[in-house]
Amino acid sequence: MLDRASNTPELPAEVARRRTFAIISHPDAGKTTLTEKFLLYGGAIQMAGQVRAKGEARRTRSDFMKMEQDRGISVSASAMSFDFGKFRFNLVDTPGHSDFSEDTYRTLTAVDAAVMVIDGAKGVESQTQKLFEVCRLRDLPILTFCNKMDRESRDTFEIIDEIQENLAIDVTPASWPIGVGRDFIGCYDLLRDRLELMDRADRNKVAESIAIEGLDDPKLAEHVPADLLEKFLEEIEMAKELLPPMDAQALLDGTLTPIWFGSAINSFGVKELMEGIGAFGPEPQVQSAEPRQVSPAETKVAGFVFKVQANMDPKHRDRVAFVRMASGHFKRGMKLTHVRSKKPMAITNPVLFLAADRELADEAWAGDIIGIPNHGQLRIGDTLTEGEMLRVTGIPSFAPELLQTVRAGDPMKAKHLEKALMQFAEEGAAKVFKPNIGSGFIVGVVGALQFEVLASRIELEYGLPVRFEASQFTSARWVHGAKPAVEAFAAANKQHMATDNDGDMVYLTRLQWDIDRVGRDYPEVTLSATKEMQV
Repeated sequence: MLDRASNTPELPAEVARRRTFAIISHPDAGKTTLTEKFLLYGGAIQMAGQVRAKGEARRTRSDFMKMEQDRGISVSASAMSFDFGKFRFNLVDTPGHSDFSEDTYRTLTAVDAAVMVIDGAKGVESQTQKLFEVCRLRDLPILTFCNKMDRESRDTFEIIDEIQENLAIDVTPASWPIGVGRDFIGCYDLLRDRLELMDRADRNKVAESIAIEGLDDPKLAEHVPADLLEKFLEEIEMAKELLPPMDAQALLDGTLTPIWFGSAINSFGVKELMEGIGAFGPEPQVQSAEPRQVSPAETKVAGFVFKVQANMDPKHRDRVAFVRMASGHFKRGMKLTHVRSKKPMAITNPVLFLAADRELADEAWAGDIIGIPNHGQLRIGDTLTEGEMLRVTGIPSFAPELLQTVRAGDPMKAKHLEKALMQFAEEGAAKVFKPNIGSGFIVGVVGALQFEVLASRIELEYGLPVRFEASQFTSARWVHGAKPAVEAFAAANKQHMATDNDGDMVYLTRLQWDIDRVGRDYPEVTLSATKEMQV
């Protein structure tokens, strides 16, 4: 275990064994496949699936929406809990597609570390960079997995250099690949001096592992062809000279990332990565909150909602709030205070997730992620406590980058449409604005694909065909300032004003010029592109 600062209280054993982390990557780097293999090694599933399943092959567990299965991408973050050795892993798989980045940003507020998946052939891609910057803002420790080493991939040093340069973080190799592409035979585990060989025949088989006494052990030559061995020993020599050694504290500070190489689809390198998460990943961390921080060592229960997913089970109009436990030992049936409404809530049927499958959770500890089915009482950003008026902070809501008006195919169903839109707004899937002048709603999203997802979900879940049409507005800003100034501003700009689903005032803009003009003409009013989620 890592030395902890002398002034931090010792965590209860159940909390200390928790590892709560998210997997981040560019689309198609193999993130969902890696998630599947985690579940396979955790004993949670017997056979791993692929996102685009061929014929009868199993589909992945973490992509449960119809659209995810049709397109082979993840569009909503899903949570999974499983045991691995003595550790309890709480894993959140996030959408890699940039159109769903807001869901990912919020998910990162609920984890203590991130596993960054990089494609061996493509290196650091644009979305990886964006997500990495969010981790950097929150000083999240990062462990890196370089995937697809069994395909033609780039030079190992080149990949490491690119991570160091683009992401400004030190990289230390935890394993080193032997051969690339077709010649890739496995990796050398630098942390434990073991040779790990890949079995290409059976993708669900655990790789074979050979203990080696240091790099000059003659056993290496028995298992590695001479040409590959020579190149490997040369590279390792250079790596030891040029790259920093593993430093557990630098990893926790977010300044160093260990990198493992492997091939998720061949179940190779995954187990070593999981052992690394257990050994070096952070225990549950302190959460920022008002008026004080929440420590995982506290005995009283506190938790916060970082995601709401509606209609996970289409047969029941259910809404599940994903809650990250910040402190205490939660037991089923407990009454917790819903801080925003100040009302008590009895949590009678909390669930633990294995993606779309769920089971009743009899208990949960700090670090765990549980689902609380509810009928709209819980929103993103809500805090639940044993009575203390705490509010977890730092869960962002971003101004949408695309705005469209929405119409129901059947004008008689306008009321149904309003209900569906409010549902998605509370889930955080879109922003819904009600203009002060005129009827109808304007829907704002971060990426164009979200309009398709919304239209398909409104039709599937509410039986309502809808049309999205171009809007005259291009962006939205929340309005802040002293009440008289804001009222005067709203009265003078009636045609631009709207309210969001929380009832907050929003200024809809057509051009950047509109925003600049407000700054010039109304100095006491500020327009903001983000707001803290529901207080």
